[in-house]
Amino acid sequence: MPRRLPPKGDFQPDFFAASFADIPIRDQRDTMERPFFSLAKKPRFDPIEYHVGDVWLEVSANPMFGMATIWDADILLWASTQITEAIDRGMPGNRTLKFHPHNLLKSIRRETGGDHYVRLRAALERLTHTAVRTNIRANGKKKFASFHWLESWTEVTDETTGETQGMTITIPDWLFQGIVMKGGVLTIHEDYFLLTGGIERWLYRVARKHAGHQEIGWQFTMRQLYEKSGSTARFSDFAIDVRRLVELNQLPEYSLYLHRNEQEEEVINFLRRSQLGVDDPNYQFERNPKRRLTPAAVRWID
Repeated sequence: MPRRLPPKGDFQPDFFAASFADIPIRDQRDTMERPFFSLAKKPRFDPIEYHVGDVWLEVSANPMFGMATIWDADILLWASTQITEAIDRGMPGNRTLKFHPHNLLKSIRRETGGDHYVRLRAALERLTHTAVRTNIRANGKKKFASFHWLESWTEVTDETTGETQGMTITIPDWLFQGIVMKGGVLTIHEDYFLLTGGIERWLYRVARKHAGHQEIGWQFTMRQLYEKSGSTARFSDFAIDVRRLVELNQLPEYSLYLHRNEQEEEVINFLRRSQLGVDDPNYQFERNPKRRLTPAAVRWID
């Protein structure tokens, strides 16, 4: 599946050109491999129920707004990035962020026209009304956390022009604690935001979480991936989509390979492109993951 083109004015500096404003994109690692979000652009109202071993999670959609999607989650990635960067610079972190939507949209590599502000508001509503229950990080089989992806969001508009003057979002404590804990976030490639397919985006996050920088990468059977994805598609259709993505092999940073194991199950291997031989056509030089973002795009609320 081809990536969409970056929006006009989306300048990605050469990876050697580091500057104080360069900020690596961060993702909260607990959310990267499990089915916390809908992978479909069509509104999803059916719940997600995931139980593997002692780990479980349940995601419920609001009948008015539908379930938060993996594209909506870009807002949470932006929040993770801002919070982590602030803490790295010695600033106190906070669950509430104030920003102008133009800056957020630019940071997640979206267009900034009027229609995109409407889509942003719709995404904020889905994140606010999607309910999650899970025992991940609950420290006990009988304990669990219950939350929404956003506790609240606000917008201030000009009474005369109707133009937005700023927004705030408040993320749940479960997500905030996952961001600030040691090893709680992973840096991801900024081209992730340009991936257009839901399964494609999810596969990249799985690859980044598990294969990471390992020399031998990581692998899952097709069935394991299907069960982890929470996809509403039939297994056969899911497998077709994954095979197509393996054939295209266009994920940032990671190359995909498919083979069959001794049980004749399809297995997908994820291997970092920089770990390949330099003569391999899929090889890519390891690059600096930072990109220039607009400074002063966020304020902390006491």
